Amino acid sequence: MALAGCANDPAPNEQMRLTEQAVVQAKAVGANEQIPEMLLAEQKLALAQKNMLEEDYKRARMLAEQAELDARLAEARVLTLKSQKQLAELSTRINRLRKQLGDLQ
Repeated sequence: MALAGCANDPAPNEQMRLTEQAVVQAKAVGANEQIPEMLLAEQKLALAQKNMLEEDYKRARMLAEQAELDARLAEARVLTLKSQKQLAELSTRINRLRKQLGDLQ
């Protein structure tokens, strides 16, 4: 009975597509293997693809879902770091302008 339940799981084609898209999008904003979540996303996606070939659709779906979330987290981390750098740069510029204005008075 348990095996019949696994055999009836449909191929998670849409989830695989979403996961691959999330990985591509994360890479597009600068996520790479130096971001731990990106490395996990790529590893889990590779395992999901392997499971798809083996027709273990339940495991493939689970891994693909995890990989998608890891990729989205990696993307968020990269975007947060970029925003923090921009904020620090703007803060430095503002302080420089304030100092210049103070020197003029």
